[in-house]
Amino acid sequence: MKKNHSFRLTLLSLAIAVSCSAYAHAEYTESEIPSVADSDKKVKKTKDDKTVEFSDVVVTTERADSQIGIAGSASQGNVGQEQLKYRPVTRPSEILETVPGLISSQHSGEGKAAQYYLRGFNLDHGTDFLTQIDGVPVNLTSHSHGQGWMDTNFLIPEMIKTMDYQKGNYYAENGDFSSAGAANIHYFDALPEHTVKFTGGSFDYYRGLVMGAEKVGEGNLAYAGETVHNGGPWTVSNEYLKLNGVLKYSEEHGNSGFSVTGMAMAADWNSTDQIPKRAVLDGSLDRFGNIDPTDGGRSDRYSLTTEWHRQNAKSATKLMAYGLYTSLDLFSNFTYFLDDPINGDQFGQPDKRFVSGFKASHTLFHKLGKLDSESTFGLQFRNDNIQNALLSTKAQQTLSTTRSDTVWVSSLSPYFDNKTTWTDWMRTNVGLRFDGFRFNVSKSNVLENNGNTTDGMVSPKAGIVFGPWADTEFYLNGGLGFHSNDARGINTRIDPKSGTKVDPAAPLARTYGAEVGVRSNLVEGLNSTLSIWWLDIDSELLFVGDAGTTEATHPSRRYGIESANYYSPTDWLTFDADLSFSKARFRGNPDGGSYIPGSVETVIASGATFHDVFGGFYGGPRLRYFGPRALIEDNSVRSKETLMVSAMMGYEFNKHWKLQAEVFNLLDRKDSGIDYNYTSRLPNEAVGGINDVHFHPVEPLSFRMTLSTSF
Repeated sequence: MKKNHSFRLTLLSLAIAVSCSAYAHAEYTESEIPSVADSDKKVKKTKDDKTVEFSDVVVTTERADSQIGIAGSASQGNVGQEQLKYRPVTRPSEILETVPGLISSQHSGEGKAAQYYLRGFNLDHGTDFLTQIDGVPVNLTSHSHGQGWMDTNFLIPEMIKTMDYQKGNYYAENGDFSSAGAANIHYFDALPEHTVKFTGGSFDYYRGLVMGAEKVGEGNLAYAGETVHNGGPWTVSNEYLKLNGVLKYSEEHGNSGFSVTGMAMAADWNSTDQIPKRAVLDGSLDRFGNIDPTDGGRSDRYSLTTEWHRQNAKSATKLMAYGLYTSLDLFSNFTYFLDDPINGDQFGQPDKRFVSGFKASHTLFHKLGKLDSESTFGLQFRNDNIQNALLSTKAQQTLSTTRSDTVWVSSLSPYFDNKTTWTDWMRTNVGLRFDGFRFNVSKSNVLENNGNTTDGMVSPKAGIVFGPWADTEFYLNGGLGFHSNDARGINTRIDPKSGTKVDPAAPLARTYGAEVGVRSNLVEGLNSTLSIWWLDIDSELLFVGDAGTTEATHPSRRYGIESANYYSPTDWLTFDADLSFSKARFRGNPDGGSYIPGSVETVIASGATFHDVFGGFYGGPRLRYFGPRALIEDNSVRSKETLMVSAMMGYEFNKHWKLQAEVFNLLDRKDSGIDYNYTSRLPNEAVGGINDVHFHPVEPLSFRMTLSTSF
């Protein structure tokens, strides 16, 4: 792909230049129907039986906005561009760290999907946390590298207008992958100005960005394009190169409107996977070195989304359809020479797929007797046509095929949700969702692993809100959810490596969740939430993409406490502090121990931001603490903590020019971004290998400078 980078960049630059030359001042128009998280729309009848529409309450700016009277739980919230633009981030996935308690890490340099942690989970590359972009799901089912693969590298942070998040399985509109939580990211429909940015920094990092909007016909055309390069501190340069762009056309006509969005991303990189601690301690390997310099990857993502909406005093309707093509060629080597002392253990995981989907919802604003109520009827459909494989490779050249499959996963999900205000101090939310799945595997290189399996689950949801009293609300939430397994694991009967018989995985695994919480704005300028939560997962068999087979696990239980706080003592200064403490255990006292390896236990995130100080200064520091966690079931091996301090400082010379500096790992700590415990073998070691901690270091002290202009 690298040969085409210059050509692609030239085309992108020409397209942007043409767009900029046709500049006309964009008028901002809103195109989203306020969602449950965004609005509290109600209607009432007057004595003359005329319909009167209450005004919408729309949250689109920052966490400082009160959600009293809007949110259905203490762990539901909203983040806007006003918060994101003052936040130093090293990669797009860290945008999700604005969800209190969530950690985004990386064990393979750039390019690959991040590793996520939340509520006692090591979410791997996204399993059990649903992420959507304007309603389009990002998580990929039956992915070659892991169920729920969630690659957010296509996100452009400056284009994010708002992000709604919900933790727990209490929301009828969320289905697969959402037991721990969900986030829906909304891009701007229009922007008031055009912006050009250039960023340069440590370790051969650069980024160019152009974005803006034009008035086209009766609507707005918003656009953004970026190119990113990052070498990193590694002895073998990451050589990450990404080209990324989005076009979004939208129109509003009174009570209705529509939008069409196209996105495109292409990237390639050299992987810098985790390394064995023993090799660093004995001096044979540099902290930023690697074992197999031929690891790497290439990815592409192209999507088209259409959306139509209509609303009036009596109802709101939204329809959307999307099509998505993704491809990934990923080459990794985690055990080095354990299985193949001659060629090494590198493996390839190609995954190519077409995803199509449809969503429809219709909300009625009505009365239950004299009570204000709204009822939503929804339908969601998704279809994934997938071709993936697990290969034995050397220097990215195929040696043999462990398994190769054509996979077809389809789901149909109707749901119902009702919100009713019973008194001025109590309202309820009840929902019911059905998810029906078809898992089909064909053309498998192991004939016995072809198959077709169907399954379905009904998931009730409920919540009750008491208050507000003294700007304080209390919440009680509960629900059932599920987690789908990989279609290959569901239909596997023969281990593709050993040839032995295995039990197929359960198609769907049930989850049970509950939460009690409080949200308060009692102190002026302070928004605080506190929640105590619990989540159980039934026994299940998980498909292990790196091995091509299934692995039995036990029933599990997780519970914890979270506190999120956002304080604005003035209009130019804010403080935030989020704390999360979790406990995760296997149930049933299994042999070997009950700790769930890699499960997050403690997360602390805190920071301060300021803007418009001394004529135009803005920025602030941030701290992120990722606590120690068990790396093995008996807790005999634990990771150390990771503490990162970063900061941003910028100056706005006038309304057209800004200069900004970001510093990462300000304390220059030599912590791990991620840790694993398993057996591997280096070339000079005995057959059988050595059990050891394998880690991916955080980047050392580094900086980036950004110059931007707007017109």
